[in-house]
Amino acid sequence: MKAELTAIIEAATEGGYWAICPEIAGANGQGETIAEAKASLKSAIELIIEDRLSEKN
Repeated sequence: MKAELTAIIEAATEGGYWAICPEIAGANGQGETIAEAKASLKSAIELIIEDRLSEKN
C-alpha cells in the first residue's frame, strides 16, 4: 500500500536542513543537503511504521 505524506524541509540556522512529516508523530530527519534530509526523513518514517506494525502483532 502506498500513501502520500507531507514533507516539510527547511534550512537549519546552524547549516544543513531539517525535515518533518506532520502526519507521523516523531518523524523527522536532517542532513547537509535537501536530498540527505529527505532520505533521513524517509528512514525515520519507515522505522516508525515498522515499529507500530510490530506492536500490533
